[in-house]
Amino acid sequence: MTTVDDTAYRYRTAVPGDTEAIEALDGSFTTDTVFRVTATEDGFTLREEPVNPPLTKVFPEDETDGDDGDEDEDPDSRTFVAHGAAGDLAGFVAVSYSGWNRRLTIEDIEIAPGHRGRGVGRALMGLAVEFARERGAGHVWLEVTNVNAPAIRAYRRMGFAFCGLDTALYDGTPSEGEQALYMSMPCP
Repeated sequence: MTTVDDTAYRYRTAVPGDTEAIEALDGSFTTDTVFRVTATEDGFTLREEPVNPPLTKVFPEDETDGDDGDEDEDPDSRTFVAHGAAGDLAGFVAVSYSGWNRRLTIEDIEIAPGHRGRGVGRALMGLAVEFARERGAGHVWLEVTNVNAPAIRAYRRMGFAFCGLDTALYDGTPSEGEQALYMSMPCP
């Protein structure tokens, strides 16, 4: 159990009974800045710019593939959850490890709005990094939309650096017009 801002959080590996709460978690965000991407032949630059009115992003629901949330079948995937003192789901991180390139991918990380800014995301990322080390990962990798400035700032504080850009990933999706930024950090 970890106490942050006088709130006790409990962290553990997710079980199938957590699936409903994970799927119901509000991962939306509102931001008054976004990162504008300028792509060139030699790379890209980012500039954080204000947006007025603030942008609210609600992520579309993922299509399910029939997975019941039981990850015992795949020893290289995990979901870790954080619960607040009242037992409510404060957040989760879902990860997968690829041995061929020694990469742990952050598939999804979401923190409930009432628990943001309290270190829950950092603690969940710590569990992901611990799992990465157990697997022998050389680095941790993630993808984030350029409009999610709050998450980008948090990832940078955690030690992630930009490592790539995909300007077409979201074409034909509800996120069309946004760019995918890739970030990584070494896993010593």
